[in-house]
Amino acid sequence: MSSNEDYIVVFQDEVHFQVTTSVTRKWVLKGSKPKVKSAPGKSNVAYSGYMIPSTGELIVTKPSWFNYETVIQSFRDFIKLYPVGEDKKIVLVLDNAPWHKKAVRLIQDESIAEYQDIRDKIIFVFLPPYSPDLNPIEQCWRITRRDITHNTYFPDSKILESTLDNYFKQYQQPNEKFSSLCSFKSYF
Repeated sequence: MSSNEDYIVVFQDEVHFQVTTSVTRKWVLKGSKPKVKSAPGKSNVAYSGYMIPSTGELIVTKPSWFNYETVIQSFRDFIKLYPVGEDKKIVLVLDNAPWHKKAVRLIQDESIAEYQDIRDKIIFVFLPPYSPDLNPIEQCWRITRRDITHNTYFPDSKILESTLDNYFKQYQQPNEKFSSLCSFKSYF
């Protein structure tokens, strides 16, 4: 039987950040009429995120779109960006997106040789259907929107992507901000 030190639990999810400004509540001087500039169109930036709840580390990859092929490549990218050593495995917790289901079926169930590298490192676990509240990375996306994109004008997707990349870079290391999303302090 393996011990808990043999596994690292990681939560995964994908997200799109829109260039169009998302307007939310904000403190302003009473009686003022603030205006928030917004770029037209539906341009966005896609990220696939991996959160390690024990440390708060957030590792992101940037697929062009979300389908089973880009998900499989994202798994490989994550394994390279977050090496865990020969004696450990990653327990990857996924939601029930169709591209996750197909990717996992190809990797696990069909035992295709080209996916052996992923099978050697990752054990897949699916969240119950319709339960995004059980995935702490959803809170990372919410916080990112609050900190970076809400009430902020981005003239194009390149500037948005650069801003998000810089923001995510600071959370690639262990940090309290995101690790606190996955724990609670016991007072007993």
